[in-house]
Amino acid sequence: MKQADAIQKKILALPALLSQVRGWRVTSKTIAFTNGCFDILHEGHIYSLSQAAKEADFLIVGVNSDASTKKLKGEGRPVNNEHSRALLLASLAIVDAVVIFEEDTPLELINAIQPDVLVKGGDYTIEQIVGAKETIARGGKVAINPIVEGFSSTGILEKIRLLG
Repeated sequence: MKQADAIQKKILALPALLSQVRGWRVTSKTIAFTNGCFDILHEGHIYSLSQAAKEADFLIVGVNSDASTKKLKGEGRPVNNEHSRALLLASLAIVDAVVIFEEDTPLELINAIQPDVLVKGGDYTIEQIVGAKETIARGGKVAINPIVEGFSSTGILEKIRLLG
């Protein structure tokens, strides 16, 4: 029987996450980090997260807070609040930890975690990826995963509007 409590325990504040990271590093495990709003979880997100999980022993997902998502995506977003988005991500077997961040970018989070692999989707170039140069300078790597065409939260919301 699965322990439902395990899902909520994967959502961590930064101090608890850093303690977890230290524990993983003691056992020489590698850590991948990716981030996003994940407003309406869809097939493209699952593909990207699956690819990110293949990059290291553990996958940490940074989730933009509600305020940060609103700044990035505009009025009416996020559709789902930060706790709901974090809970959905934490329920995925491929995700080992979720952390919500308030800043416009995850740079502070990346610098604190110091992932072995920083992962983003193929709609970014290495020059556009926040934390890429810092990760590379520490000896880490940056992985860019291909995008699954036809899937986006914005596209889903547009379909819903057309149905209404």
